Amino acid sequence: MTGTAVLVSCAELPSGDGDDDAVVPALSSLGFSVAWAPWDSGYDFASADAVVLRATWDYASRRAEFLSWCESVPSLFNSAAVVRWNTDKSYLTELLDAGLAVVPTALVSPGSAARFPASAFVVKPSVGAGSRGAARFAAGADASAHVAALHAEGHTALIQPYQSSVDTSGELALVYLGGVYSHAFTKGAMLGSTMDSSGLCLSEKLAPAEPPADAVALAEDVLDAASALLGILRAELLYARVDLVRGEDGKPLLLELELTEPSLGFRQTDSAAAMRFASAVRQQLA
Repeated sequence: MTGTAVLVSCAELPSGDGDDDAVVPALSSLGFSVAWAPWDSGYDFASADAVVLRATWDYASRRAEFLSWCESVPSLFNSAAVVRWNTDKSYLTELLDAGLAVVPTALVSPGSAARFPASAFVVKPSVGAGSRGAARFAAGADASAHVAALHAEGHTALIQPYQSSVDTSGELALVYLGGVYSHAFTKGAMLGSTMDSSGLCLSEKLAPAEPPADAVALAEDVLDAASALLGILRAELLYARVDLVRGEDGKPLLLELELTEPSLGFRQTDSAAAMRFASAVRQQLA
């Protein structure tokens, strides 16, 4: 089954950032008519067969409006329920409670006092994209002012010990399409990076990667646990990106699970990945 596929973006990047360029001809080759449209543009999304979130990177400051829009779109991928769960990083505590190896995460809601780790740590908003609002602090630092600033903007603050492996090996991102592993790439440290031309995301240094077995095992466990929490099958996730780092003991830890609008690293992998993505879109409509 094919039809119309709309790749959803934002006003600042109406056709994405270039990473999805190969997806358009891949979808077209499977019989889809493909268009790009910002989510708040007034486009008739309800008439499309597949509406795929790709570059909606302005949602963080308008999350309630964005979620309302998601719930109005019949054929949204990933679904509105997935987006609601995944756009608040409090999901990390749910995965921690499920027994997954996750970077230790504490949430501090407005009106609550923060306790900071003895080691270097990161403070960021629980709702955010592109590392906006994130800051790194040295061991023993008092980050109360930063937490207060996040609270003043209505955010819950998220506090995590800084993982020093990021400075040497960065993050490892494993990409799944239709619940099946597709490819992986590395991302350099983003804290301290400069904004890209859109002003929405920090510039990233990306490179292709072959994930080691322990990283793949954790990514698989994360997807299984997340799917169970959401009450869906893994195959119902059109795409997923599992971002891992190495802990102080050298073992992989989940940093983030991206199910809403992540860059999928098509420019860092084999040319067939875009066709795997297109095929996964078609699978969702079967």
